[in-house]
Formats: sequence, C-alpha cells, structure tokens
Amino acid sequence: MTGQDRGEDRKPAYRLIIFMGMVSLFGDITYEGARSITGPYLAVLGASAGVVGIVAGFGEFLGYAFRMASGYLVDRVKAYWLLTFTGYAFIFAIPLLAFTRHWQWAAVLIVLERLGKAIRTPARDAILSHAAKRVGRGWGFGLHEFFDQVGAVTGPLVFTMVFVFKGDYAEGFNILWVPAVLSIAFLSGARMKIPHPEKLEPRTPALEEARGMSRLFWLYALFTFLSVAGVTHFSLISYHLKVSHMATDLQIPVLYIIAMAADGVVALAIGKIYDRIGLRFLIAAPVLSLPVAFLSFLYGFRMAIIGIVLWGAVVGIHETVMRAAIADITPVERRGMAYGIFNAIYGLAFFAGSTAMGFLYDVSPLLLIALSVLLEVLAIITFAATGFYRLHK
Repeated sequence: MTGQDRGEDRKPAYRLIIFMGMVSLFGDITYEGARSITGPYLAVLGASAGVVGIVAGFGEFLGYAFRMASGYLVDRVKAYWLLTFTGYAFIFAIPLLAFTRHWQWAAVLIVLERLGKAIRTPARDAILSHAAKRVGRGWGFGLHEFFDQVGAVTGPLVFTMVFVFKGDYAEGFNILWVPAVLSIAFLSGARMKIPHPEKLEPRTPALEEARGMSRLFWLYALFTFLSVAGVTHFSLISYHLKVSHMATDLQIPVLYIIAMAADGVVALAIGKIYDRIGLRFLIAAPVLSLPVAFLSFLYGFRMAIIGIVLWGAVVGIHETVMRAAIADITPVERRGMAYGIFNAIYGLAFFAGSTAMGFLYDVSPLLLIALSVLLEVLAIITFAATGFYRLHK
C-alpha cells in the first residue's frame, strides 16, 4: 500500500475523530461551564452545604457506576449511535437550569446530566476506538482529548464573562443552549459521514481471542484503581490553597484553567508516545502522580502551581493512553463492556481516594501525602508484576 493509499485509508477515521472531538468540545462547554458554578447556584436557590455535597457526589457516582450497564448494552445491541445520541440528549438538562426556581428541581437536572454522560460514554469510546485503530490509538484518543479540553477551558470562561458583564445565572445557562445544540449537530454530522464506525477496524480473530477480558484486563483494572485512587485531586489542592490563604478566589479558577490546558496539550504528545512504545508507557501515570501531593501541600504557592500542572498532565494520561489501552487489550465484541467496567472502576477509585484523602487532610496533610505515595507505589508494583513493561501493544 502506498503512502497516498494509507492517507486515503485514514481520512474517514480522522473525519470521525474530528467530528466527535467537536461534539465533546461543545458538550464540555455546556456541562463544564455549569459544573464550575452549580455549587454556588444551588446555594442561591436555598440548598445547604450538605445538599450540595450529596448532589455532587451522587451525580458523579451515578455518572460512573451506570456505565457498566450502558457498556453491557452497547455490546448486546451494537447500537453505538443510538446510545450516544440518547446520552447527549440529556445535556439539555443544563440550559434548562435557567428556568429552575427551587434547588430540588436544579438537583434533578444536574443528576440527569450525569446520567446522560454514563449512557453515552462507553458507546462514544467504542466508536472512537474503531477510528483510532486507523491513525494510532494513542494519537486518536489524544486528539479527541485535546478537543475535549478546549471545551473544558472555554466552559468556565462563559460564566466568568457573564458575571464580568453583570449578568446572572439564568443568562449564563441560557447561553449554554448554543453549545448544547451545536454538540448534537456535530454528532448528527458524524453519524451521517460514518454510519458504521466498526468497519474502520479490521478484525483479527486470533489476536482478539488471546486478548479478551481475561487476566490481563483485570490486572489492568487493578493497576487503574490504584493509580487513580492515589492521585490528589484539584478539589483538595484548591481547598488547601484557599484555607492556607495562598491563593485568592479569583486565582483558583485560573489555576484550574491552567491544569485543563496542560491536560489538552499533554494529551496530544503522549498519544504519539504511546503509539510508539505501547503499554509500557502506562507507567507514566503513577510516576508523574507521585510528586503531585508533595509539591501541592508541603511547599509554597509556586511549587503548588507545578503540582497542579503535573495533575493536569496526569489527567491527560488517564483520558488518553489509559482509554487507548482498553481498546488494545480487549476484543471488539466486548469493547463496550470493557469501557463500562473501566469507567466504573475509575469512578470508584476517584471517589474512594478523594474521600480518604479528604478525611486524612483534616488530621494532617502529611497523612494525605503518605496515602497518595503508598497507592502510587502499589500501582508501580502492580505494573511490574503484570509484565506490561514487556508488552508493546
């Protein structure tokens, strides 16, 4: 096959990745814009701090736990586009917040959006995995993550500009009708351009039988749990910066934008690296996570900024190569379920790790650091024990 033939062969894959990237970009503008202010908005509507915590926690739990069911459904009915469209339809719950006058209704809409994310994510990732096979799994998922993070940065800026120009919450939510509609429009375009994304990935039966959801997959799941649970999340870092009077209310969202920008930029680079060296590159996740807690909690503001940038880079690895690896170790027939299990484990690890670190911080930040280091060291040991370092793809 000539270089020109290979280029022609990759065009449909690139077209699908870019279309799906635009879907995620506008989707992220919608729900990340809302997520940046839902806490204060619920407070304005009369919700207590406990209610805010329950809504946020339950929404995140539902958003991850239900992915196992939706992933199973993807594999059973092969309705990739139907489940993706259904999940993205729930995104309209966000602009509908403009019409809420009671925190109870706002809470329902916030949780519904998270449910929609649970429905669409395994199907969407399965679609992307087929396209990414043609261009390089790491590069394909990295390119999609870049678009995703552009939206994650832009979303919070929407409400920032609304408040700068003396607007209110309702005006901000009404603006989000635009990206929500554009997200569905690009999804429709993707469906029309590539109606059968599974045809982009050639079948290799012998390889797939050897790489089913067997011992290798479950060892990878354990590695994922330990690596993700050990990451010190931005919410705890920002809480520390606030209560320690090291950062102002205005500086903290700027730091989050910096982290999301680092995520997007790193995703492109590490995707290419993963395509060159394969599963061995997974070791970067726990290794880069190790210094985050030290830099963020033991030293001053400048070191904390470095810790936050590193945190953004780690998130980029999670969203890029850790998703790409699932496609490389599972067969097409079980891809949806594999992504469902992966996302559920990711959510459980995030919840368990952040909860434990939050309680430990109240006792001493040193205990938080100790737990983070312990979990990441265990992740490195698991990586070595599984033999991932010997595998290319």
